[in-house]
Amino acid sequence: MTVIVPARLDDALATLAEDPALTVLAGGTDLMVELNYGHRRPLGVLSLRRLPEMRAWHVERSAAGHDEVVLGAGVTYTSLLGDELAGLLPSLAQAARTVGSPQIRNTGTVGGNLGTASPAGDTLPVLVALDATVELASAAGRRRMPVSAFLVGPKRNALRPGELIVTVRVPVAAGPREFLKIGVRNAMVIAVASCALAIDRERRTLACALGAVGPVPIRDHDTERWATTRLDWDASGPPHPSVVEGFGRRMAAASRPIDDHRATAAYRRHAVEVMARRALQRAWGQGRAA
Repeated sequence: MTVIVPARLDDALATLAEDPALTVLAGGTDLMVELNYGHRRPLGVLSLRRLPEMRAWHVERSAAGHDEVVLGAGVTYTSLLGDELAGLLPSLAQAARTVGSPQIRNTGTVGGNLGTASPAGDTLPVLVALDATVELASAAGRRRMPVSAFLVGPKRNALRPGELIVTVRVPVAAGPREFLKIGVRNAMVIAVASCALAIDRERRTLACALGAVGPVPIRDHDTERWATTRLDWDASGPPHPSVVEGFGRRMAAASRPIDDHRATAAYRRHAVEVMARRALQRAWGQGRAA
């Protein structure tokens, strides 16, 4: 096996242009498992670990006029838990906190989570709920697309031959955000179901995405509009129980779970209903406190 470790992004893109069949190594938390079990035997590996620009992040004003965090694809889960990033992207920090062990969080990256495109990827429903965008680069140029369009199926994404994920752009929190996850135990667990919710108090909008209950993270825009028109945005108290219960039922109906060794489809659907209700109640409570 040949392992190539470039020190500059341009060199990495040029190398990938010469040999698009190279296996890209980011954190390696998924790839190393496949290698250890003999599921993959790549002839060549392109490691991104020595690219400093891939591990950096900054805040900039978007064309739409709001602040967004530009995360290098090599930003680790541990970095997402830092005080400054967690303050800007609280639900992404919540999701990162549920990933694996400290060792995995120190190594795994947001770009790797996107590249793997597992339906159970913990950061993915958060990124979809927040309308995050991903920037892809090749030796020929760059392009951007919504994360929701980038994820096309179980472990399938929209990367073209010769492309790398270089940044992820995530809007800075404009209101309360929540992430909830259910697994077969409390730690070191793959999601049975997850739920990410964001409320924008100024625009009076709500967004919710579900993970691990469909081939890709699921958003139901009809349910989001239903809840938005029924929430009392000027009230100081909690949302009406009928809105909370209806929101949970509708999100559960939008899910497309399967039976597997971790849970039945019926259990996942029930979990979604409970998590959607709790996420709305908790986020709305944060909004009222603010």
